[in-house]
Amino acid sequence: MKSGSALERTYASGQFVVTGEIGPPKESSFHHIEMYGQGMMGRVDAVNFTDNQTAVTRLSSWAASIKLIQMGMEPNLQVVCRDRNRLAIQSDLLGAYALGVRNVLCLSGDHQMFGNHPGCKGVYDVDSIQLIGIVKRLRDEGRFECGEECKHNPRFFIGCAANPFGDPFEFRVVRLEKKIEAGADFVQTQCILDMERFERFMELVRARGLHKRIYISPGLMPVKSPKMARYMQTGVPGMMVSEEFCQFLEKAENGKIAALDLTVNYLKHVQKIEGVAGAHIMAVAWEEVVPLILAKAGVLPRPFAAFKDTPGAITDELKALWKKSGVENYAPELLT
Repeated sequence: MKSGSALERTYASGQFVVTGEIGPPKESSFHHIEMYGQGMMGRVDAVNFTDNQTAVTRLSSWAASIKLIQMGMEPNLQVVCRDRNRLAIQSDLLGAYALGVRNVLCLSGDHQMFGNHPGCKGVYDVDSIQLIGIVKRLRDEGRFECGEECKHNPRFFIGCAANPFGDPFEFRVVRLEKKIEAGADFVQTQCILDMERFERFMELVRARGLHKRIYISPGLMPVKSPKMARYMQTGVPGMMVSEEFCQFLEKAENGKIAALDLTVNYLKHVQKIEGVAGAHIMAVAWEEVVPLILAKAGVLPRPFAAFKDTPGAITDELKALWKKSGVENYAPELLT
């Protein structure tokens, strides 16, 4: 084992992996981390914490990761190249490992012009492929990017991202292979809202044998409303949303229930695709529904997650959020 994390052990065991994601809040409080973490406790193999997602200032990914460790769970630390140079990134990685972080996801990061500080300077001292190589060298050779020895090297399980919906399409697989060559152990993809396109992506992945060299988890997102789906279809660069997906939500009597049904169906579907090893549930700004999706999809309990025999209690606050969304009875087994 490279890191011995629960995430790595689950992938290596051949059992289907499920990860969740929490967007840290724009405030100096762990309240949301504790609330959503409690809901995912024992129900996912690891939890991603985004690193200033969409280039908006938020509580740091590493601080949220440490809080989750204190709760007895396993984080997946996200690190973007936008905000820090190689000196600061390696420093943060050493500190995170020393405090118990074992999984790290290496990303370029959304450009700063799209966030709440559009005039700030983006760093991009290294790109995501170079960052993967830096983490691998630290782990496998015990050396910093400059070549100097690191006496107690961090043994991370290294992740990367892939977007099957960017153009040119065939290049997305080539780029994934570059990340594998650099040292990535697992990949989480952009959210899948066009299953046909993702299946074509996987055909190209299998043709190059990449599914045998890296663990692949497609991203799945419950989209709250038909309006949001249409916006993502027409207004978000690098996204691809099928017409079938939009119309399903538009014709539904209850759009939020339909969104959960779609995500559950996608979760069951990707388990049948050759080369897929897991799924990453990225319920952006709707994290409270992750336990509902997992219960409905029948992927519980998790094999190696802490508290798998006594998963986290569903708090009154989470129940209130479900009630507010109109999905409180979607997975009634969680309420018994």
